[in-house]
Amino acid sequence: MTSQQIDLIKSSWEIVAVNPDLVGQLFYSRLFEIAPEVKPMFGGTSILVQSKKLVAMLSWVVRMLDTEEDIRNELTKLAQRHVKYGVEEKHYKYVGSALLWTLEKGLGNHWTLEVKRTWATCYAALSSTMIHAVGTEKNDKIIKNN
Repeated sequence: MTSQQIDLIKSSWEIVAVNPDLVGQLFYSRLFEIAPEVKPMFGGTSILVQSKKLVAMLSWVVRMLDTEEDIRNELTKLAQRHVKYGVEEKHYKYVGSALLWTLEKGLGNHWTLEVKRTWATCYAALSSTMIHAVGTEKNDKIIKNN
């Protein structure tokens, strides 16, 4: 990502992240609407608690966008934790869709085509890193077992 794109992500996230509870409620209601099969993955965790985790993680990711190695390592760990919850590659598409929808609602008039494209590019890069990390881990296990 370019420094201009990173700045756009950071400035738009600042607008949305001021209300983490609302961000989480919007995100999870949309996610469960488009992919109801993922709801059981959250067990008994309240949406309020999960919302705080979501916003904290997204805030960290946004802050770290210019430190590629650090963010890659953290995303790898995050992806590995998510496998334990039953997350599969197809779920990343649903999360991306819910995230962009949430950002659109949260940004209102600040949601422009440029902002949408930049967030879509950012999410595609981040989710690709996570998917690749899990795929690499699975391949390593297959090789070790053979």
